[in-house]
Amino acid sequence: MKTKFLLPNKFKKVGWVLMIPAAIIGTYFLFVNPDFEPDFLKLPVLVLYMQGTPFNEGTSFFSIISTNISNELAGIFFLVSAMMVAFSKAKNEDEYITKIRLESLVWATYVNYAILLFGMLFVFGLEFLTFMIFNMFTLLILFIFKFNFALYKSKRL
Repeated sequence: MKTKFLLPNKFKKVGWVLMIPAAIIGTYFLFVNPDFEPDFLKLPVLVLYMQGTPFNEGTSFFSIISTNISNELAGIFFLVSAMMVAFSKAKNEDEYITKIRLESLVWATYVNYAILLFGMLFVFGLEFLTFMIFNMFTLLILFIFKFNFALYKSKRL
C-alpha cells in the first residue's frame, strides 16, 4: 500500500534511541530539578513575543534575549523523536496496519482531550502551566502506546 505521509521504517529505530533519553531528561527538568540550567546552554535567542514579567516591565516584540535553552532542547528532541516513532511505516505496512493506525490515533485524541478537560476543571494556578506542558506530548505518547499495543495484540509487529 502506498502511504504518502509516513516516514521510512528506519526512522522508528532512530526515534526510539532519541526518545527514551529525551523523556528521561525532560522529566528530570520538569519534575525532579526544574532549576537545573547548564551554563553552556545559556544563549541569545530570538523572541517573537514576550509579555512583561515582574522583573521586566513592558512587552517585547521581535527582540533578542539571553536564556537557558535546556528545557526547549529536551522538548524538541522528545517531540521530533516521538514523531519519528509514531509516524514511521511498519515493516510490512498494509491496509490492516493502516486501520489500526487510524483507530489508535482517534482513540489517543479522545483520551488526550479527556485528560485536557480534566485538567481544565481541576488544575489551577501555575501548576496548570506544568499540566499543559505535559499535555502537549500526551497525544503522541498515547498514540505510540495504543498503536504498538494493538500491533502486539494482533501479532503483526
